[in-house]
Amino acid sequence: MKTSAQKLESGRRPSIAIAALVALFAATAATAAEKLRVGRAVPQAFSFVPVDVGIKHGIFGKHGLEIESSAFAGDARMQQAMAADSIDIALGSGPAMAFIAKGAPIKAVAAFAGRPLLLVLAVRSDGSIKTVSDLKGKRVSVSTAGSLTYWLVDELSRQQGWGPGAIVATPLGAMKGQIAALKRKEIDGIVTELSTAYMLEKAGEGRVLFRFGDLVKDFHIHVIFATNKLIAARPQVIEAFLRGWFETVAYMRQHKAETVQIAKDVMESDPDVAARVYDALMPMFSDDGKFDAKALAVLRKSYVELKILDAEPDMKAFYTEAFLPKN
Repeated sequence: MKTSAQKLESGRRPSIAIAALVALFAATAATAAEKLRVGRAVPQAFSFVPVDVGIKHGIFGKHGLEIESSAFAGDARMQQAMAADSIDIALGSGPAMAFIAKGAPIKAVAAFAGRPLLLVLAVRSDGSIKTVSDLKGKRVSVSTAGSLTYWLVDELSRQQGWGPGAIVATPLGAMKGQIAALKRKEIDGIVTELSTAYMLEKAGEGRVLFRFGDLVKDFHIHVIFATNKLIAARPQVIEAFLRGWFETVAYMRQHKAETVQIAKDVMESDPDVAARVYDALMPMFSDDGKFDAKALAVLRKSYVELKILDAEPDMKAFYTEAFLPKN
C-alpha cells in the first residue's frame, strides 16, 4: 500500500513529464526558426519601420523567422551586399529594379509602397521661393545622380513645361550635408523625407514646398527584393517573410500609438513628428504587394530618362508575384 508521500510523488510525475515536453517543444521551435538577413536601403525611413514593428511584436517570429536587420547608405550599397551574399532580402526602391537588367542576382517579390508620399521638396522658411514656379533655374539638392530623387526633380521640371534640367538637381550625398548646404544658402531647396522636412519646420528652418506624391500618382516607390539564391534554395522562407510583412502592415494600421513609439526611435524624431509622418504615410503601404501595370510603365520610362538603361526593358523579367500571400 502506497504512503501519502508516494501518492504525492506519483501524482507529480505526469506534471513533470508534461512540463519537460513543453520545454522540449519550445526549445525545438526556437532552434527551428529560420534566420533571414534583411537589409534596408537607408536606416531612418518610416518606409522600413514594419521590420522593427514585426520584430518587436513577434509577428515574424510567429511565422518561424528570426530576422537579422541591417541598414545601408542607399540602394547601390545594398545591391552590392546582395551580390556578395551578405543579405537575403532587401527593402529598396522601385527604380532599383533596374539593377536586374545590369546583372544583379535578385528579383522583386513584392511592391509594398505606391506613389512617393515619402518624399517632398523643402525650402528655407525665410527664403524667396514661395511656389513651384519660383524653382526655375534654382539649385535643389538630391542624394546622387541617377537616383529616384534626381529623377523626381527632373520630372517636376518636365511637368512644369520647362523640360529636364531647368531645376538644377545637385547631388550632395547624405542628408546632413544637404541640410547644412540649405542653411548656408548654397542651395535653394532639398528633396528629403517627410520626417526631416517636419523637423526643419518645427525648428523654424524650413517648410514643405511640394509633395512628390502629388506629382507621380502611378508608381512603386518601394519594393522587396530576394536574392536568386534564396529563391532557389528557400522559397518557403520568402513566403513566410511576406506573410509576416503584410500582417505587420495590418497591425500598424490598427495600432498607431505602438507604431509611433517604435517609429520615433527609428527616425530619431520627436513623437509628434512621428505621429504626423504616420498619418501622412500609412496610405502608401500596399496590403497585398501586387505590382501595378501603370506603375511599372512609369518606372520603365524613368530608367531611360535617368540614362540607367538605353532602352525601356521588359519589366516581367524583373519581378514575380509567386510568393505573395494567397489569402
